[in-house]
Amino acid sequence: MSPVMGASRHPCRFAVMLAALLLWSSTANAFEITPVTSPSGIKAWLVEDHKNPIITIHATFLGGASGDPAGKPGLANLASGLLDEGAGELDSTAFQKALADNSISLSFNSSTDLFSGTLSTLTETSEEAFRLLRLALNEPRFDAAPLERVRGQVMAGLRSRKENPNRIAGRVWWKAAFPDHPYGAPRRGTVVSLPTITSADLQGFAKRTFARDKLYIGVVGDISAERLGQALDQVFAPLPKASGAVPVPDVGLAFSGETMIVERPVPQSVVVFGHRGILRDDPDWYTATLLFEILSGGFGSRLTEELREKRGLTYGVSTYPLPLEHAGLIVGEVSTVNDRVAESIGLIKEIWATFGAEGPTAEEVRNAKDYVNGSYALRFSNSGAIAGVLAAIQREDLGIDYIERRSGIIEAITVSDLKRVAKRLFRADELTFTVVGKPTGLVATRPAPDPES
Repeated sequence: MSPVMGASRHPCRFAVMLAALLLWSSTANAFEITPVTSPSGIKAWLVEDHKNPIITIHATFLGGASGDPAGKPGLANLASGLLDEGAGELDSTAFQKALADNSISLSFNSSTDLFSGTLSTLTETSEEAFRLLRLALNEPRFDAAPLERVRGQVMAGLRSRKENPNRIAGRVWWKAAFPDHPYGAPRRGTVVSLPTITSADLQGFAKRTFARDKLYIGVVGDISAERLGQALDQVFAPLPKASGAVPVPDVGLAFSGETMIVERPVPQSVVVFGHRGILRDDPDWYTATLLFEILSGGFGSRLTEELREKRGLTYGVSTYPLPLEHAGLIVGEVSTVNDRVAESIGLIKEIWATFGAEGPTAEEVRNAKDYVNGSYALRFSNSGAIAGVLAAIQREDLGIDYIERRSGIIEAITVSDLKRVAKRLFRADELTFTVVGKPTGLVATRPAPDPES
């Protein structure tokens, strides 16, 4: 079946594929990755693009919220909001003015296991941009005034989302899954933990996390390999050679096959569900990617067809593999009216069991391959996205030719591969559900932990 024929049953997905193919055809020929090593040994991957006078650097460090000390969740997230609020001799006002006056964009982000920063600058102001990035990473100030302001913003966000059913369902699921592990702590912190975080805590986080041995850099734009090598040393050479972070242990889920209910007076319940999965370096990772596209990739996927199209139980249902650094998970979410929650959960379990036992059909596999390969180009929509992908490929040790090889890897997966991995991955009896709402006809098998603690 041709890609067009396979996608024509689902116009929205066909439109995405067409846009992706057009994007890929316009960029693929110019997409050449050059490995760069600075005089001091710092490595980066570079895609030179001299059509526009813009340079983008994406740097990722291993170490995010999972490294927050006990009792102080939210530390890494708070640090991500403060690194551009003053560094070196520049206080918050002066640092922000230097960014604005030179049209420099600088942002930081903390996730569960990673901490990243993205710099975008005009070529003519790149020297100043590199200086500011060096200061932010090596000499952050964490002054009292910006600390209180950013802390207040984060706490206001937490209060505004306190009764959000989606947030509650997610927090309960994760806390129950990892009760004694950093993965179970709230990444943004709590209204109790955030006031305890001091400037010294933030300085300690920066010193532990920003190190050269756990650094991955992608660069895109108007810069030569020689100039980039000089810039890498300018920005990153002052960092410690080795991270001082305490290792985070590998962990498994603490539950299996449970149902937890958090009652809230809402007409529609939110359900978060999942069980153990696989890590990113697992040999079956790409096969799993195809399986989840078939199961819940959108219109035409099994869960969407059965829950939305045939029965009108929900507007949408999603599930996906989530490979953290220290645990492999499968997670999903669905929302439905209270009196049909039990029906929805029962149907998810039934589809899960059938898919695990039988795997996909040949037609489903063909359509999924077309979409997974066709839509991959959407990840390269701008220089920031490309730089991020370059850093991620290095971090996962996929090889500099991964982008060219990926479609072949997907195409080589057979129906028998998919059936084998489906049996391995999909365990309906292990699915654990967290429900927030007032579901009828559903009985909890264990108490839900307090989402606010």
